[in-house]
Amino acid sequence: MNIVSPWTLRVKSGEQPSCSDLQEHLAAIHDNNAGFTESCAWNCRDSKGKNSYDLLADVVDPERHSRVLDLGCGSGVLLELCHKRFGSELALLGSDMSEAELRLARNRLDHTDIEFHHGMAQDLRFIADASIDVILCHWALTLMDPVAPVFANSKRVLTGNGVFAAIIDGDEKTAPGYREIHDIIYTYARHDYPQYGFIELGDQRVRTSAALMELAAQSFTGANIKITPIVLTMKAKPDVLARETAGFFYASFVLSVNDHRKMLIDLERHFATYLQDEDSCFKMPVNLLTITQN
Repeated sequence: MNIVSPWTLRVKSGEQPSCSDLQEHLAAIHDNNAGFTESCAWNCRDSKGKNSYDLLADVVDPERHSRVLDLGCGSGVLLELCHKRFGSELALLGSDMSEAELRLARNRLDHTDIEFHHGMAQDLRFIADASIDVILCHWALTLMDPVAPVFANSKRVLTGNGVFAAIIDGDEKTAPGYREIHDIIYTYARHDYPQYGFIELGDQRVRTSAALMELAAQSFTGANIKITPIVLTMKAKPDVLARETAGFFYASFVLSVNDHRKMLIDLERHFATYLQDEDSCFKMPVNLLTITQN
Protein backbone atom coordinates (compact mmCIF):
# COMPACT_ATOMS: atom_id res chain seq x y z
CA MET A 1 0.00 0.00 0.00
CA ASN A 2 0.87 3.68 -0.41
CA ILE A 3 3.34 3.21 -3.25
CA VAL A 4 4.86 6.54 -4.25
CA SER A 5 6.83 6.55 -7.48
CA PRO A 6 7.76 8.86 -10.37
CA TRP A 7 4.61 7.57 -12.08
CA THR A 8 2.27 8.54 -9.21
CA LEU A 9 3.97 11.93 -8.83
CA ARG A 10 3.37 12.72 -12.49
CA VAL A 11 -0.24 11.55 -12.23
CA LYS A 12 -0.71 13.78 -9.17
CA SER A 13 0.51 16.79 -11.14
CA GLY A 14 -1.69 15.87 -14.13
CA GLU A 15 1.27 15.04 -16.38
CA GLN A 16 1.51 12.00 -18.63
CA PRO A 17 4.11 9.63 -17.13
CA SER A 18 6.91 8.29 -19.30
CA CYS A 19 7.55 4.64 -20.10
CA SER A 20 10.42 4.59 -17.60
CA ASP A 21 8.10 6.09 -14.95
CA LEU A 22 5.69 3.23 -15.59
CA GLN A 23 8.42 0.61 -15.33
CA GLU A 24 9.64 2.02 -11.99
CA HIS A 25 6.08 2.12 -10.66
CA LEU A 26 5.34 -1.48 -11.62
CA ALA A 27 8.69 -2.62 -10.21
CA ALA A 28 7.93 -0.91 -6.89
CA ILE A 29 4.52 -2.57 -6.62
CA HIS A 30 5.79 -6.04 -7.50
CA ASP A 31 8.92 -5.79 -5.40
CA ASN A 32 6.80 -5.03 -2.35
CA ASN A 33 3.84 -7.30 -3.17
CA ALA A 34 5.20 -10.19 -5.24
CA GLY A 35 2.58 -12.79 -6.12
CA PHE A 36 -0.37 -10.53 -5.39
CA THR A 37 -2.32 -11.25 -8.58
CA GLU A 38 -2.44 -15.02 -8.48
CA SER A 39 -5.11 -15.67 -5.81
CA CYS A 40 -7.89 -13.65 -7.43
CA ALA A 41 -6.94 -14.79 -10.93
CA TRP A 42 -6.85 -18.45 -9.88
CA ASN A 43 -10.28 -18.33 -8.23
CA CYS A 44 -12.11 -16.40 -10.97
CA ARG A 45 -13.54 -18.97 -13.38
CA ASP A 46 -15.67 -19.14 -16.50
CA SER A 47 -18.87 -21.11 -17.03
CA LYS A 48 -16.82 -24.29 -17.64
CA GLY A 49 -14.79 -23.89 -14.45
CA LYS A 50 -11.64 -22.63 -16.18
CA ASN A 51 -9.59 -19.73 -14.88
CA SER A 52 -7.44 -17.36 -16.93
CA TYR A 53 -4.37 -19.58 -16.51
CA ASP A 54 -6.31 -22.57 -17.87
CA LEU A 55 -7.48 -20.54 -20.87
CA LEU A 56 -3.89 -19.77 -21.83
CA ALA A 57 -2.61 -23.29 -21.17
CA ASP A 58 -5.36 -24.59 -23.49
CA VAL A 59 -3.61 -22.80 -26.37
CA VAL A 60 -0.67 -25.18 -26.12
CA ASP A 61 -0.82 -28.35 -28.22
CA PRO A 62 2.03 -30.72 -27.25
CA GLU A 63 1.66 -32.55 -30.57
CA ARG A 64 2.60 -29.39 -32.47
CA HIS A 65 4.48 -27.28 -29.91
CA SER A 66 7.75 -27.98 -28.14
CA ARG A 67 8.99 -24.62 -26.74
CA VAL A 68 6.76 -22.26 -24.76
CA LEU A 69 7.64 -18.84 -23.35
CA ASP A 70 5.65 -17.26 -20.51
CA LEU A 71 6.15 -13.52 -21.08
CA GLY A 72 5.72 -11.65 -17.81
CA CYS A 73 5.63 -14.93 -15.91
CA GLY A 74 5.29 -13.33 -12.47
CA SER A 75 5.34 -15.83 -9.62
CA GLY A 76 5.23 -18.80 -12.00
CA VAL A 77 1.61 -19.98 -11.68
CA LEU A 78 1.07 -20.47 -15.42
CA LEU A 79 4.42 -22.20 -15.85
CA GLU A 80 3.58 -24.54 -12.99
CA LEU A 81 0.24 -25.38 -14.61
CA CYS A 82 1.91 -26.07 -17.97
CA HIS A 83 4.54 -28.24 -16.30
CA LYS A 84 1.85 -30.27 -14.56
CA ARG A 85 -0.12 -30.68 -17.79
CA PHE A 86 2.67 -31.41 -20.22
CA GLY A 87 5.68 -32.41 -18.13
CA SER A 88 8.80 -33.15 -20.14
CA GLU A 89 6.91 -32.88 -23.45
CA LEU A 90 7.64 -29.15 -23.50
CA ALA A 91 10.64 -26.89 -22.92
CA LEU A 92 9.32 -24.03 -20.77
CA LEU A 93 10.83 -20.56 -20.37
CA GLY A 94 9.77 -17.66 -18.17
CA SER A 95 10.66 -13.99 -18.36
CA ASP A 96 9.75 -11.11 -16.05
CA MET A 97 10.90 -7.59 -15.22
CA SER A 98 10.60 -8.16 -11.45
CA GLU A 99 13.34 -10.00 -9.59
CA ALA A 100 10.98 -10.41 -6.63
CA GLU A 101 8.42 -12.22 -8.78
CA LEU A 102 11.14 -14.35 -10.36
CA ARG A 103 12.37 -15.43 -6.93
CA LEU A 104 8.90 -16.76 -6.16
CA ALA A 105 8.76 -18.51 -9.54
CA ARG A 106 12.18 -20.12 -9.12
CA ASN A 107 11.31 -21.32 -5.61
CA ARG A 108 7.99 -22.68 -6.82
CA LEU A 109 9.59 -24.55 -9.70
CA ASP A 110 13.04 -25.38 -8.37
CA HIS A 111 12.34 -29.07 -9.01
CA THR A 112 12.05 -28.45 -12.76
CA ASP A 113 14.43 -27.47 -15.57
CA ILE A 114 12.41 -24.38 -16.55
CA GLU A 115 14.59 -21.49 -17.74
CA PHE A 116 14.05 -18.06 -16.16
CA HIS A 117 15.22 -14.72 -17.51
CA HIS A 118 15.12 -11.28 -15.92
CA GLY A 119 14.28 -8.60 -18.44
CA MET A 120 11.73 -6.50 -20.28
CA ALA A 121 9.26 -7.91 -22.81
CA GLN A 122 10.46 -5.26 -25.26
CA ASP A 123 13.92 -6.85 -25.32
CA LEU A 124 14.10 -10.61 -25.90
CA ARG A 125 17.71 -10.72 -27.09
CA PHE A 126 18.30 -13.85 -24.98
CA ILE A 127 16.00 -15.83 -27.32
CA ALA A 128 17.04 -16.88 -30.82
CA ASP A 129 15.00 -16.10 -33.91
CA ALA A 130 12.16 -18.50 -34.76
CA SER A 131 12.84 -20.69 -31.72
CA ILE A 132 9.56 -20.44 -29.75
CA ASP A 133 6.32 -22.19 -30.70
CA VAL A 134 4.00 -20.44 -28.23
CA ILE A 135 4.23 -17.21 -26.27
CA LEU A 136 1.78 -16.91 -23.37
CA CYS A 137 1.20 -13.62 -21.57
CA HIS A 138 -1.05 -13.56 -18.50
CA TRP A 139 -2.43 -10.09 -17.80
CA ALA A 140 0.91 -8.37 -18.40
CA LEU A 141 0.30 -6.97 -21.90
CA THR A 142 -2.21 -4.44 -20.52
CA LEU A 143 0.56 -2.93 -18.40
CA MET A 144 3.28 -2.74 -21.08
CA ASP A 145 4.29 0.49 -22.77
CA PRO A 146 5.46 0.66 -25.47
CA VAL A 147 3.63 -2.39 -26.82
CA ALA A 148 4.79 -2.30 -30.45
CA PRO A 149 8.32 -3.60 -29.56
CA VAL A 150 6.71 -6.41 -27.55
CA PHE A 151 4.84 -7.59 -30.62
CA ALA A 152 7.86 -7.08 -32.88
CA ASN A 153 10.13 -9.11 -30.60
CA SER A 154 7.48 -11.79 -30.17
CA LYS A 155 7.13 -12.16 -33.93
CA ARG A 156 10.91 -12.45 -34.27
CA VAL A 157 11.25 -15.31 -31.79
CA LEU A 158 8.13 -17.22 -32.88
CA THR A 159 8.31 -20.00 -35.42
CA GLY A 160 6.57 -19.60 -38.76
CA ASN A 161 3.32 -21.08 -37.45
CA GLY A 162 3.81 -19.93 -33.86
CA VAL A 163 1.11 -18.56 -31.57
CA PHE A 164 1.00 -15.52 -29.30
CA ALA A 165 -1.77 -15.66 -26.68
CA ALA A 166 -2.58 -13.15 -23.95
CA ILE A 167 -5.20 -12.56 -21.29
CA ILE A 168 -6.00 -8.85 -21.10
CA ASP A 169 -8.68 -6.60 -19.68
CA GLY A 170 -12.09 -7.03 -21.28
CA ASP A 171 -15.10 -4.79 -21.85
CA GLU A 172 -16.56 -3.96 -18.44
CA LYS A 173 -20.06 -3.81 -19.95
CA THR A 174 -19.99 -7.60 -20.34
CA ALA A 175 -19.55 -8.18 -16.59
CA PRO A 176 -22.47 -6.96 -14.43
CA GLY A 177 -21.30 -5.19 -11.28
CA TYR A 178 -17.67 -4.81 -12.34
CA ARG A 179 -17.94 -1.06 -12.85
CA GLU A 180 -19.23 -0.55 -9.32
CA ILE A 181 -16.19 -2.34 -7.85
CA HIS A 182 -13.86 -0.38 -10.13
CA ASP A 183 -15.45 2.93 -9.10
CA ILE A 184 -15.22 2.23 -5.35
CA ILE A 185 -11.49 1.55 -5.64
CA TYR A 186 -10.74 4.39 -8.04
CA THR A 187 -12.70 6.91 -5.96
CA TYR A 188 -10.27 6.31 -3.13
CA ALA A 189 -7.27 6.46 -5.47
CA ARG A 190 -8.45 9.90 -6.63
CA HIS A 191 -8.34 11.29 -3.10
CA ASP A 192 -4.60 11.84 -3.59
CA TYR A 193 -4.38 11.37 -7.36
CA PRO A 194 -7.36 13.15 -9.03
CA GLN A 195 -6.25 12.07 -12.52
CA TYR A 196 -5.93 8.37 -11.66
CA GLY A 197 -7.93 6.43 -14.20
CA PHE A 198 -7.91 9.28 -16.69
CA ILE A 199 -4.18 8.62 -16.79
CA GLU A 200 -3.90 4.83 -16.73
CA LEU A 201 -1.22 2.15 -16.68
CA GLY A 202 0.12 0.83 -19.97
CA ASP A 203 -0.67 1.57 -23.61
CA GLN A 204 -4.36 2.45 -23.82
CA ARG A 205 -4.69 0.85 -27.24
CA VAL A 206 -4.50 -2.57 -25.58
CA ARG A 207 -7.73 -1.78 -23.71
CA THR A 208 -9.90 -1.45 -26.83
CA SER A 209 -10.39 -4.35 -29.23
CA ALA A 210 -10.29 -2.35 -32.46
CA ALA A 211 -7.08 -0.50 -31.56
CA LEU A 212 -5.46 -3.69 -30.29
CA MET A 213 -6.29 -5.56 -33.51
CA GLU A 214 -4.74 -2.76 -35.54
CA LEU A 215 -1.64 -2.64 -33.34
CA ALA A 216 -1.12 -6.41 -33.50
CA ALA A 217 -1.63 -6.48 -37.26
CA GLN A 218 1.20 -3.98 -37.76
CA SER A 219 3.72 -6.52 -36.45
CA PHE A 220 1.98 -9.80 -37.28
CA THR A 221 1.29 -9.15 -40.95
CA GLY A 222 -1.05 -11.75 -42.44
CA ALA A 223 -1.60 -13.54 -39.13
CA ASN A 224 -4.95 -14.75 -37.84
CA ILE A 225 -5.77 -12.36 -34.98
CA LYS A 226 -8.71 -13.15 -32.72
CA ILE A 227 -10.10 -11.54 -29.57
CA THR A 228 -12.50 -13.67 -27.53
CA PRO A 229 -14.49 -11.97 -24.72
CA ILE A 230 -14.93 -14.04 -21.55
CA VAL A 231 -16.50 -13.32 -18.16
CA LEU A 232 -14.85 -14.90 -15.12
CA THR A 233 -16.71 -15.26 -11.81
CA MET A 234 -15.62 -15.62 -8.22
CA LYS A 235 -18.02 -16.46 -5.39
CA ALA A 236 -17.09 -15.98 -1.74
CA LYS A 237 -18.14 -14.25 1.44
CA PRO A 238 -18.19 -10.43 1.19
CA ASP A 239 -15.07 -9.88 3.31
CA VAL A 240 -13.08 -12.37 1.21
CA LEU A 241 -14.26 -10.81 -2.06
CA ALA A 242 -13.37 -7.35 -0.77
CA ARG A 243 -9.78 -8.39 -0.05
CA GLU A 244 -9.35 -10.44 -3.23
CA THR A 245 -10.74 -7.86 -5.64
CA ALA A 246 -8.93 -4.94 -4.01
CA GLY A 247 -5.67 -6.87 -4.21
CA PHE A 248 -6.12 -7.39 -7.95
CA PHE A 249 -6.46 -3.69 -8.83
CA TYR A 250 -3.21 -1.75 -9.13
CA ALA A 251 -5.05 1.37 -7.97
CA SER A 252 -5.34 -0.08 -4.48
CA PHE A 253 -1.56 0.04 -4.03
CA VAL A 254 -1.37 3.84 -4.15
CA LEU A 255 -3.78 4.29 -1.20
CA SER A 256 -2.83 5.39 2.27
CA VAL A 257 -3.29 2.81 5.00
CA ASN A 258 -6.37 4.65 6.24
CA ASP A 259 -7.98 4.91 2.80
CA HIS A 260 -7.20 1.28 2.09
CA ARG A 261 -9.01 0.24 5.27
CA LYS A 262 -12.03 2.40 4.40
CA MET A 263 -12.08 1.05 0.85
CA LEU A 264 -12.20 -2.56 2.10
CA ILE A 265 -15.13 -1.67 4.34
CA ASP A 266 -16.99 -0.09 1.40
CA LEU A 267 -16.28 -3.08 -0.83
CA GLU A 268 -17.48 -5.52 1.81
CA ARG A 269 -20.68 -3.51 2.28
CA HIS A 270 -21.22 -3.50 -1.46
CA PHE A 271 -20.80 -7.25 -1.79
CA ALA A 272 -23.01 -7.81 1.26
CA THR A 273 -25.95 -6.25 -0.57
CA TYR A 274 -25.83 -9.05 -3.15
CA LEU A 275 -25.74 -12.12 -0.94
CA GLN A 276 -26.96 -15.47 -2.17
CA ASP A 277 -26.60 -18.41 0.24
CA GLU A 278 -24.15 -16.36 2.34
CA ASP A 279 -21.86 -15.72 -0.65
CA SER A 280 -21.60 -12.80 -3.00
CA CYS A 281 -20.22 -12.67 -6.53
CA PHE A 282 -17.55 -10.78 -8.45
CA LYS A 283 -17.54 -10.84 -12.25
CA MET A 284 -14.40 -9.96 -14.16
CA PRO A 285 -14.37 -9.17 -17.91
CA VAL A 286 -11.37 -10.46 -19.85
CA ASN A 287 -10.32 -10.86 -23.45
CA LEU A 288 -8.32 -13.77 -24.81
CA LEU A 289 -6.10 -12.48 -27.60
CA THR A 290 -4.70 -15.12 -29.92
CA ILE A 291 -2.39 -14.41 -32.85
CA THR A 292 -1.60 -17.38 -35.07
CA GLN A 293 1.06 -16.96 -37.72
CA ASN A 294 0.46 -18.53 -41.11
